Amino acid sequence: MTTPSSLESLIEALRCLPGVGPKSAQRMAYHLLQHDRPGAQRLAESLQLALTALRHCQRCNTFTELEICPRCLSGKRDAGLLCVVETPVDMNMLEQTHAYSGLYYVLMGRVSPLDGIGPAELHLERLLARACDGLVREVIIATNYTNEGEATAHYLCEMLRSRGVSVSRIARGVPVGGELEYVDAGTLAQALRERRALAG
Repeated sequence: MTTPSSLESLIEALRCLPGVGPKSAQRMAYHLLQHDRPGAQRLAESLQLALTALRHCQRCNTFTELEICPRCLSGKRDAGLLCVVETPVDMNMLEQTHAYSGLYYVLMGRVSPLDGIGPAELHLERLLARACDGLVREVIIATNYTNEGEATAHYLCEMLRSRGVSVSRIARGVPVGGELEYVDAGTLAQALRERRALAG
């Protein structure tokens, strides 16, 4: 049986989503068309709206409908702290902790030579301008603890320190509520190295 070209196009489009292979894309396409046409219509309209309405914030590079996002415009945030993250999702996760009140810069990626992404592809000029604007006291690197995230952190650290910027890196270790027997050896070793004295 020949698949209609419009259906093939939909399946191929769904494959651009992370973790979605050919079979998953096919299931999604058939589900939307057979069981949830109103949902498919909402999805199409929402995607079109997002594509036309969203842009990158001129200061922090996250997605916003304005030239400068509300977080960057807020006078309640500490402009002396600048936290660098890989994605808007990472920024949202940090916000959910309620433990950080500074500003952000979203890289929208990370150094990944295997994917052809080097420092030049991350367009770091805006980050550098922000970090050296005279307001920032400290840049906190909060990239993921993956090979690519570590490479990105190392590059950023070298770049910023060479310009006299104070740089720190988020710690890693045993998760809250985690049991040692389930923590991998690398994480446990890092937690031991980054231990702190107890007050009192």
